[in-house]
Amino acid sequence: MKKLTIAFFDAKPYDINSFDSTNKNFGYKFKYFEEHLNEDTVNLTKGFDIVCAFVNDSITEKVINILYENNVKLIAMRCAGYNNVDLNASYKKLHIVRVPMYSPYAVAEHAIALILTLNRKTHKAFNRTREGNFNINGLLGFDLYGKTVGVLGTGKIGKIFINILKGFGTKVLAYDLYPDLEYAKQNGFTYTDIDTIYKESDIISLHLPLTKESHHIINQESISKMKDNVMIINTSRGALIDTKALIEGLKDKKIGAAGLDVYEEENEYFFEDFSHLIVDDDVLARLMTFNNVLITSHQAFFTKEALKNIAETTLNNIKEFFENNILQNEICYKCGAGTCVKKTEGKCF
Repeated sequence: MKKLTIAFFDAKPYDINSFDSTNKNFGYKFKYFEEHLNEDTVNLTKGFDIVCAFVNDSITEKVINILYENNVKLIAMRCAGYNNVDLNASYKKLHIVRVPMYSPYAVAEHAIALILTLNRKTHKAFNRTREGNFNINGLLGFDLYGKTVGVLGTGKIGKIFINILKGFGTKVLAYDLYPDLEYAKQNGFTYTDIDTIYKESDIISLHLPLTKESHHIINQESISKMKDNVMIINTSRGALIDTKALIEGLKDKKIGAAGLDVYEEENEYFFEDFSHLIVDDDVLARLMTFNNVLITSHQAFFTKEALKNIAETTLNNIKEFFENNILQNEICYKCGAGTCVKKTEGKCF
């Protein structure tokens, strides 16, 4: 039987190591491309059965049509998000699967790391002491104990984040379209409306998916409702924040600090090395000038455990489809879900 062939786009060394190791249990044939999947590179997929893509690949209608013409049978996203995929164009042409969860602990813990680093300024202390400067002026922080933290989104990541916060003795206010009231009762936090979170929170952390409703949920109007000196944390999707409004809030001293693992125009920069080049994105360049902004390059997921889970789930998604005609983790056009609800039928169409 012919080995299934998989084209990996935006492949980094850690992807290659993880998937090559996991593939010992599957026996597929891989081809790794450094390039992003987009309208300029899609012709590289000729002769492949499956395309494996990541968050910064651009899977437009044109890309999907060419994949279909090239007889690609499946798009396997090695990530949870899929806002970079034209689902309408994929209907009745290509099935698309994803990794719905690889390590919610990794993302929640990274959000906490951003808070602690911004607050206690350990990154600045590290740089100072390496240069022999042991002065602590400018490194003043605050106790997390007793502070109010607003959590937007209480899926798996949001709930783990809340559980960690409770160990610091914080008061947690949460907002979600589908509140888990029993869980809140058991774990000592309160659901409220979003305006109350803006008004009362010392720290606001975003754990929402990117949808039409959540796009730019942090904007000029919402920032105006927040406490002075509020800290904003985003480890979810960049476009949850209107970055220009964030910059204005930082300039006006309304926002005291921001920890960003994502950026709404990150596609060109994140995961790449621009240390020898000039960052042409004026908005990103402006963000990088603030000494109270900490930017990490979409690394919240980046743990050994997460990489292992990503590789195993991706290859299992492929195996289930080709051997059993099952799509447990389909991104479903018809029902609009991140994981297809039509599991009894095995696939969306």
